[in-house]
Amino acid sequence: MATLAPAEVTLTPSAAARVAAIAARQGKPAILRLAVDGGGCSGFQYKFELADTVADDDAVAETGAARLVVDSISLDLVRGCAVDYVESLGGAAFKVENPNAASGCGCGSSFSV
Repeated sequence: MATLAPAEVTLTPSAAARVAAIAARQGKPAILRLAVDGGGCSGFQYKFELADTVADDDAVAETGAARLVVDSISLDLVRGCAVDYVESLGGAAFKVENPNAASGCGCGSSFSV
């Protein structure tokens, strides 16, 4: 298990608090997995899920008691990003600010490089 340098991937305090709250309600560890899958309206899409464990090849970023884990393949596409949790009139969601994305879709869940 590798630990990311602070500039690799960041989990904001807001996102960390939300991960911890969701995990506590579900009786799981506060581990948010970010993966990138092919598809979506822009070519790639972000996939979030609570993880039970950290895999040997995962990169890990910690904020407070919460951890963000990224598999080695997805890391190349999200290196330098920040994962935030935002609430607005349109709803609430985890949001990825990805400096590697050349463009994104209107909903913010997919991107292209």
